[in-house]
Amino acid sequence: MNSALIAIILVPVIEIYLFIKIGSQIGALTTITLIFVTAILGIIYARYEGLNTLKSAFVQLIKNEIPVYEIISGAAITFAALLLIIPGFATDIIGFLLIFPFTRNLIIKYMSPKFQTKKNTDENFIEGEYEDIEKEDDKKL
Repeated sequence: MNSALIAIILVPVIEIYLFIKIGSQIGALTTITLIFVTAILGIIYARYEGLNTLKSAFVQLIKNEIPVYEIISGAAITFAALLLIIPGFATDIIGFLLIFPFTRNLIIKYMSPKFQTKKNTDENFIEGEYEDIEKEDDKKL
């Protein structure tokens, strides 16, 4: 079975279970208020972190460097904001983990070891020569 299909089915089930358990402990009105507060605070903080990431990307571009980390971080912040908008406690926890820079860095390093800097050695390069063929030379062939 496709993992996306499993997630589409499993996430709402987990959220409904948490709504029932937490709602029975703290009350329905408090649960609804908590959902709105986490969504609003998460969106405000996502905007703040997104602007910081954008500033950092512009600094990298001014240095003539490709802002790879900033692009990945911006995508993670966008995904976190989406998770915070979706009502639920499990999605809020994952969203807040992605928004805070410390945990976002850990998650990005864990999920993508290929973005870590690698030391280039001479074994990775092949030397060679090339010659441009002009249109007149093509007719001679």
